[in-house]
Amino acid sequence: MTDLIGIGEDDVLLVIDVQNDFCPGGGLPVPGGDEVVPLINRLADRFPHVVLTQDWHPPGHRSFASAHPGKAPFTTVEADYGPQVLWPDHCIQGSAGAELRRDLDIPRAELVLRKGFRPAIDSYSAFFENDRATPTGLAGYLRERGLRRVFVAGLAFDFCVGWSAEDAQRQGFAAIVIEDACRGIDVDGSVAATRQRLAARGIACVGRAAVGAVNSP
Repeated sequence: MTDLIGIGEDDVLLVIDVQNDFCPGGGLPVPGGDEVVPLINRLADRFPHVVLTQDWHPPGHRSFASAHPGKAPFTTVEADYGPQVLWPDHCIQGSAGAELRRDLDIPRAELVLRKGFRPAIDSYSAFFENDRATPTGLAGYLRERGLRRVFVAGLAFDFCVGWSAEDAQRQGFAAIVIEDACRGIDVDGSVAATRQRLAARGIACVGRAAVGAVNSP
């Protein structure tokens, strides 16, 4: 028997970047990315509060390999704020690829947070840009709402999900990753490295079966 983690009124499900471009056929497909959609839809029914994030880049964003002549996607360059993986163009503002998946059916979501819209800074975390200094405003929103524990699911486990969980904890929230409702890109062993980082910080990675429902017996 799996011990259930009870869900209360101060818990929130944070759904990271379930967008067309991160699913098969998109500009930056995460292997199996579409598989998380029905899982997250069902998970959302267990939570009193849900927040969605949306990667939202302007054309020519500095994290795109196309903005660096001669550089290939998935190589790393040194940005002003540190190492930056260069990505294929993806989630460009107003494009079909940037749209949330149509089958992501969470009408109760209380906030859609867009990130990555500053042209020169990437944004993996839902809480901070990659310079680690520019906040998105999510921490303040959660505090004002009285929310204290953040469950994270979505895409991709080894980048935006992992960074969001770590920053949630740094901002004073309890953080839990629902790993089987995530999928990873796995650039140079990044999935294993993310698991190690989360474990070192005491952030649990659990399965959906461990997550209870509000007022569940």
